[in-house]
Amino acid sequence: MSERIQKALANSGIGSRRQIEAWIREGRITVNGRPAKIGQQVEAEVNIHFDGWLVPLKAGAPQKTRVLAYYKPAGEVCSRKDDKGRTTVFSRLPHLKQGRWISIGRLDVNTTGLLLFSNDGELVNQLTHPSREIEREYAVRVMGDVNGEMLTRLRAGVKLDDGIARFTDIVKGEGKGANTWFYVVIKEGRNREVRRLWESQGVMVSRLIRVRFGSYLLDRQRHPGETWELEPHEIKVLQQLAQKPAVAGQRGISAKPVRR
Repeated sequence: MSERIQKALANSGIGSRRQIEAWIREGRITVNGRPAKIGQQVEAEVNIHFDGWLVPLKAGAPQKTRVLAYYKPAGEVCSRKDDKGRTTVFSRLPHLKQGRWISIGRLDVNTTGLLLFSNDGELVNQLTHPSREIEREYAVRVMGDVNGEMLTRLRAGVKLDDGIARFTDIVKGEGKGANTWFYVVIKEGRNREVRRLWESQGVMVSRLIRVRFGSYLLDRQRHPGETWELEPHEIKVLQQLAQKPAVAGQRGISAKPVRR
């Protein structure tokens, strides 16, 4: 039985479909010694290489889906290798006998909090595709005076270098002055989006913690650097969320104060 190369490789756990399509365009994937093509149909018997490494295709049903949660500390980068020699988030993850962990979105080097990984490239693709509008919730400590007009603009939409961005929900948390916390929700994963939104209003973000991705909330009892696997029922909820069309107002603010 044949299937598209992107799906076959995603099921084998080497990356999401979007990552695989990019690698095909870059000429990094071959099928029986020839450059792969996007949408190419492949059988389980073909030899597929990625950067010279033979990819073992899993015949029949894809491998069992696993999802790993990681409390990312500050200072770690969300890449497998770093030119500057910084620690990567993948260095702390448990080893997989088959496939590899794929990050469900990214956090910038100074952002801490919830980061999810899966061995299921198809699930990763669904959860990170912009059309799904999966909610990401953050606890943000802001330095500077924040007034109601600022919050109105941030909810309505602000023009950034890469287009209009906004928070779908903002709730003031603890503290005051230079130690004021807010909980905010966005529905996309643009680079440094939360920080850039606040900076557009003339205030700075001094702490940024992701506390929720989609339906999964960061456990307040966890510590930076910890990893743990999601239970089957928690994975099922994420899978159901990934398959639903985007719906305005999925949840809104849901987090409770986390370890800071």
